[in-house]
Amino acid sequence: MEITASMVKELRDKTNAGMMDCKKALKETNGDIEKAIVYLREKGLLQAAKKSSRIASEGLTTALISADEKKGVVIEVNSETDFVAKNEEFKSFVEETAKAVLNNEPKDLEALKAVVLNNGKTVEEALTDKIAKIGENMSLRRFSQVKVDNGVVVEYIHGGGKISVLVALESEGDKEALKVLGKDLAMQIAAMSPKYISMEDVDAEFIAQEKEILTAQALNEGKPQNIVEKMVEGRLNKELKEICLLEQAFVKDADLTVKKVISDTAKKLGSDIKVADVIRYEVGEGLEKKSENFADEVAKQMGL
Repeated sequence: MEITASMVKELRDKTNAGMMDCKKALKETNGDIEKAIVYLREKGLLQAAKKSSRIASEGLTTALISADEKKGVVIEVNSETDFVAKNEEFKSFVEETAKAVLNNEPKDLEALKAVVLNNGKTVEEALTDKIAKIGENMSLRRFSQVKVDNGVVVEYIHGGGKISVLVALESEGDKEALKVLGKDLAMQIAAMSPKYISMEDVDAEFIAQEKEILTAQALNEGKPQNIVEKMVEGRLNKELKEICLLEQAFVKDADLTVKKVISDTAKKLGSDIKVADVIRYEVGEGLEKKSENFADEVAKQMGL
């Protein structure tokens, strides 16, 4: 397979690795970008793909909580440009759509599109109207819902909608105290982006792949085989502590883990606290950004 300059650029943008390293990685993996990222990690040429490269498309996220604070929803709606993401009509549509999810509990995006809004139009019809009026493509990307039987669901919206988080806490403890804890946890999740709640939640496939990558890294560093296993175990445990919410250092006090903060709060309340669910949406996560310079974007908006 021919390795083009654009493929090399894409891999370099995602990994920040050297150009020749990227070209070699693509040749070794027959042009597969994701496999090339793993190849570069195995060779120790980067520790992880740059997160920023995966935050691409424009738009907004938002989170909404029910009146009894036992149910929450989070949604993402994409637009082509940041101009539209800041448009009041677009913001209003995102809010109305979040309310539609909260009140109707659709099972998927198709069901959400069929929900009728207060103006008598379906969500899909309202979206089509906005596209025609604003002159830019928009799309409903995703939504999630969480509930608790006892406890609270807490939301946190960061950066005007760039990141939205839901935290569901199951507990018989004081509701106001749980909300304070929930807000702290939501801010932690927004900042640290954990992949899992606890060590027990980490899937075996993820651990197997990480062990393979870390083993290759250690061997490429010239470490003797007899100590590689211990090194891999140590590095894997360190990584798991970074990606599991309960094991992370608490952002407000790095001397404490999140698990310790929760257990301390539970003792004060005289009631167990369980993190039942967490959801974190970041605009454009996992999408590729269309290359477009600022001058072209302005010209497009002005119809030039």
